[in-house]
Amino acid sequence: MPNSDGYAVVVTFVVAPEHRGAFREAILENAAASLHLEPGCRVFDVCEGAEGAEIFLYEIYDDEAAFRAHLATEHFRRFDVLTAPWVHDKRVQTYQRLAQR
Repeated sequence: MPNSDGYAVVVTFVVAPEHRGAFREAILENAAASLHLEPGCRVFDVCEGAEGAEIFLYEIYDDEAAFRAHLATEHFRRFDVLTAPWVHDKRVQTYQRLAQR
């Protein structure tokens, strides 16, 4: 297996139009908390599609265990419960990030 340089998580949300502003605020709070409070979280980028219908996350963790720890944090659980009713679709993909030489 190639050398790994972290655990990448890609999440795409499709959010109900009437909740997009509140969702943006909630996901940015979650991203900031993840970066500041979780030592295993290296990157947490939040991006929005041109039409605003999709929110795309690109996260890098030290390893899968760090990502699982993220899922157990209070800030993530609060975000997840708050925003679940606003989300029409959510896709999560994970990858092993290859070490650059």
